[in-house]
This record gives sequence, structure tokens and C-alpha cells, in this order.
Amino acid sequence: MDDALPFALPDMGEEETQEVVACLRSGWLTTGPRTKRFEEDMVAALGGEVHALAVCSATAGLHLALEALGVGPGDEVLVPTYTFTATAEVVRYVGAHPVFVDCDESTLNMDPTEAEAKVTPRTKALLPVHVGGLPCDMGRIFDLASRRGLRVVEDAAHAYTSLWHGCPVGALDSDASVLSFYATKTIATGEGGMLLTRNDDIARRARVMRLHGISRDAFDRYTSPQAPWFYEVVAPGFKYNMMDLVAAIGIHQLRKAPAFRERREQIALRYDDMFRDLPLTLPAHVRDGGDRHSWHLYIVRLTSDAPRSRDEFIQGLQGRGIGTSVHYIPLHLHPYWRDTYALRSGDFPRAQRAYEGAVSLPIYSRMTDQDVERVGRAVRELLS
Repeated sequence: MDDALPFALPDMGEEETQEVVACLRSGWLTTGPRTKRFEEDMVAALGGEVHALAVCSATAGLHLALEALGVGPGDEVLVPTYTFTATAEVVRYVGAHPVFVDCDESTLNMDPTEAEAKVTPRTKALLPVHVGGLPCDMGRIFDLASRRGLRVVEDAAHAYTSLWHGCPVGALDSDASVLSFYATKTIATGEGGMLLTRNDDIARRARVMRLHGISRDAFDRYTSPQAPWFYEVVAPGFKYNMMDLVAAIGIHQLRKAPAFRERREQIALRYDDMFRDLPLTLPAHVRDGGDRHSWHLYIVRLTSDAPRSRDEFIQGLQGRGIGTSVHYIPLHLHPYWRDTYALRSGDFPRAQRAYEGAVSLPIYSRMTDQDVERVGRAVRELLS
């Protein structure tokens, strides 16, 4: 269909193009001056009190964070079932076991009460996800972690520009948090992520492990007047560094992020107005005046009295040229997690119900008012 409206589109301009061209012409394509600048700009955007390590993906950042915390074989990490598989797979990377937790009925975020019920002597950490960009109940998560001696790593893949009690997600008091810059995210570099931490030891370890366990990054070595060829391997690390070609895009996306978020919120509020009387459960909004939603996703859930099934609704939108997605197929339904950990649908009733009705509608800063109205008309036609 020529006039198809995609589910998501990155919002790129001439600034990103020119920065990438300048990077190509500079001859420095891998981790170098632009990656360093992107990290410094992120630190400034978050208030200047965190370490920022640019990586090739949010998955890589989560892995580095768990490794730096010493999570390993025999340990357990509490993760939501209502998330993408990367949240749990990084726990397996370090040889530990994910323990799956149901979601809150309204927010779709990890339920702290159920999380506490699943703590055992082997539990080492909590890995909450800010689903769609709505901040988790971090007060209860931090309280649980403090009382039970647990570490906290936030999967903040959806949550750049979100706030919790006035503080940017990424600069909270967790051990680490990780952003994603995948093509659909609130700022996009195609691939890429950022590990953020206030902890000097975590930052030091992750910086070494990010690039083969080498004691000095290539940019540091080759800009040093003393023995630029010399390095030492101090640990069996990974290949998780970000390229300057990617950071070149991120530098300008970061500057535009406030405008992107404002536009996403405008779309979310317009959707709320158009859908309020339909057989839908609309996305939860922030509850505290100091909180802020990034609106990475706008997830509606068809109620039991809807005139169509969820799958028929998606097909109806597709037939009208409107892209959608489903966030998420809970992890307990996927063969690997289901069979490895003997999981059943009945173990996670809230996540199961949410999934069975969930549809993510287009919400991105390049959408025009006409695009938004088009989605609204199509949804009303199908559900009125």
C-alpha cells in the first residue's frame, strides 16, 4: 500500500547526515572522539553525576552490568515475564537463572509484591523494565532491594526522557541502568545502547570488559604520545564497544530528545481523547507529579466486550495500511523459557491477560496530526 503508515520511524535530519559524513571523512570510524562526545553529552543531559559507557546494544550493556556486579553460576535474578527476551537472556549469559515475575495489572511493570515473594537465598539482583517508558515503582523496588540485600539493574531500554520523582531514569540510585538506541526507540542510532552507573567500580570493570578486557581503549592508546601500541589484556572481555559512526547519529538525536518526547506525549494524549469511550484499556499514566513518561510505546488492550478479537483488530488496521505490533509475548510462552523453567500460563495471570488483548499503536515524532487522526478513525471504525 503506497500510503501505508508504519508502526515506527526514526526521526533523522540533516544534522545526523552531516555528522556521519564528517565521521567518514575523518578516517576514524570505530570507538573514538564521537563516542566519547556522545558519552559526555549523555552525562550532562542526566545531571553530571553518572558514568556513561556507550555500547553496541542495550543487551550488551545489561550483560556488562551483571558481570560487573559479580552475578554468576548458581545466582538468581528476578525479571519480569512481560518483556523482551534480552532482559532474561543476559542472566543466562553469566550462568545465572532468571526467576520470572508477573506484571502489575495497570502499569504492566514488574509487580514488587510478587517479586518479594520469589526472593530466595540465591537471589542476587532485580532487573525491572520500564515498560513503554512508564517508570516502575522504584520506591518499592529500592525498598525491597535494601531489605533483602539485592542489587538493582534497570532495563531502561524504553525510558530515555522518563523521570521518576523528578530524577531522570538513568541517574537513579540503582547499581546500573541501560538505555537502548535501537531504530524504534525514543532516540535512535540504528543499533546501540548506553550503560549508566553512579558506581565507580562497576564503571571501571564494564569499561575494561566492553573491549576484550584490554586495559586501554584504542582511542586512548592512539592519541597518547607514549607507546600507543602497548596494551594489556587483564580479563577475558567482550566486543561490545560503540562505533563513532553510530555515536555520530546519537550526538544529534540526544539534542532533539526533549522535542521528540513532547511530540510523543501530544500523540498519546490525543489518542486518549479519541479512545476513551471504546472497549479498550488505555495505557497507564504517571501517578506522581515528579514522574514523566517517555511514551516509547502506546499499548492498548481490547476488553472482553470488544466486537473483534485482538488478532482481527490488528488485521483490520493492517488492511487500512496502519502498522502495529504486540508488546509483549510474555517470556513464559516462548519455548526456551517455558520448557527450561517449566513455566505455565496460569503462573502469570496478569501478564497472560494483558498479552491476549495487547496492541501497540504507532507513536513517533514524525507522525503528523493527519497520521494521528487516521489511526484514530481506523480504531473507532473497528471498535465502535
